[in-house]
Amino acid sequence: MNTANRARQLLETLAKKRAEARVAGGRERLERQHEKGKLTARERLEVLLDKNSFTEMDMFVKHRNHDFGMEKKKFATDGVITGYGLIEGRKVFVFSQDFTVFGGSLSEAFAEKVCKVMDLALKVGVPVIGLNDSGGARIQEGVVSLAGYADIFLRNTLASGVIPQISAILGPCAGGAVYSPAITDFIFMAKKTSHMFVTGPNVVKTVTHEEVSMEDLGGANTHAEKSGVAHFACENEVEVLTGIRRLITYLPLNNLEDPPRVEARPPDEENRAAIDDLVPMNPTKPYDMQRVIASIVDQDSFFEVHSGFAQNIICGFAHLGGHAVGIVANQPAFLAGVLDIHSSQKAGRFVRFCDAFNIPLVTFVDVPGFLPGTDQEWGGIIKNGAKLLYAYAECTVPKLTVITRKAYGGAYDVMSSKHIRGDLNFAWPTAEIAVMGPKGAVEIIWRKEIAAAEDPAGMMDELTEKYREKFANPYVAAERGYIDDVIEPHETRERLIGGLEILATKVDSNPKKKHGNIPL
Repeated sequence: MNTANRARQLLETLAKKRAEARVAGGRERLERQHEKGKLTARERLEVLLDKNSFTEMDMFVKHRNHDFGMEKKKFATDGVITGYGLIEGRKVFVFSQDFTVFGGSLSEAFAEKVCKVMDLALKVGVPVIGLNDSGGARIQEGVVSLAGYADIFLRNTLASGVIPQISAILGPCAGGAVYSPAITDFIFMAKKTSHMFVTGPNVVKTVTHEEVSMEDLGGANTHAEKSGVAHFACENEVEVLTGIRRLITYLPLNNLEDPPRVEARPPDEENRAAIDDLVPMNPTKPYDMQRVIASIVDQDSFFEVHSGFAQNIICGFAHLGGHAVGIVANQPAFLAGVLDIHSSQKAGRFVRFCDAFNIPLVTFVDVPGFLPGTDQEWGGIIKNGAKLLYAYAECTVPKLTVITRKAYGGAYDVMSSKHIRGDLNFAWPTAEIAVMGPKGAVEIIWRKEIAAAEDPAGMMDELTEKYREKFANPYVAAERGYIDDVIEPHETRERLIGGLEILATKVDSNPKKKHGNIPL
């Protein structure tokens, strides 16, 4: 065979092997994915990444198992597609699990491929995105597959706070497979087609005798609204993948970079004009903090995180004058914006993420305190509330705070107050900063006098009004410098943008230590 023919044959062999790898478990199995309303592993990468930007690694890897007849069943890629590409022109590493190859189950070779891209992502300093669609550990490989999971868990942990890690759940995710996504920063799920649980419905029935469906046990709505495991519950896979693309636009590539700047887009005139009248004069009347946020941040830039979970607090990313910021806000329209176990967990984790990745925090405060009750106390509201306090206190990124109305008791301290290193703290004229609400304070301070009065109700009303005039305003705090300025609502956007500019070179630090001991 002459040299030219030999070269042509080698190229044909390469093309054939590539073509075989691209159909993975075969066209019949690929069609089954579509019948389930799911994309294939490669189609997902096409939606996630910029066009023609994906570079595949380890296409020809196959498993090395010879037990249970597995030596006769080998497929290129071995159930996971790995490599790197671009999102909006910015580098990311990715792995996409392929359910058409052994149900996407994890083998030794599979785990090695995932570990390789995670190691490279850490070295290069760019995000890693995992698209999960797997039946779990490959049973035929026994403890070897379990070791592979542990190798991945270790890398998730070491990369935490160094590079952003994002997980999409696009199929079953059970047993050990759930712990890698749980360590990552954000989890996206697709409704009806993705599930997460430590043990499935059959095991639950055997152990606890509970009858529960896969969807109720571990579906997207369950984890987005009840458990808080999922940050985003999307209608379908395309929405998951486009959501990840949008999330990446707010984030730096790693913990040594600042988040990307974009062109500022002022909120629309209708939102801006409404801001002065958003807070009702009646301090017990609810209002929607989402409208406050929309009237201040860049137009259509707010990207809410955990929207279905602990709705008494709002978390999300936005642009403010082109700066990427993290938003934390009490929501008076839900449980009066009170802090409880779930809202403290939700906001605490979000604050720590922003701090890890140099994203300034803007906090809007309207909080009547912590939720009372036996469920809260027995559930650990003390240690859970302390998580949010700890997160804000250790946070060294620029912190800007706006008190729109109530800031009562310990919750005032927790919500990025000046006392835990808030940098710029503003209040609207409607702000009420006190140990508790006027009525409750009067009932405690003048309890005996009111009981002995000829007209207890009249005395109560009179003393409540006097207490309100003295304490239910921002000026006592402003006199002491706990508030840097009392501003009109329509001034807020400009003051916050100015604050971000002046704080851009802020340097703060914590005492030297291995790490703190957050109250888990």
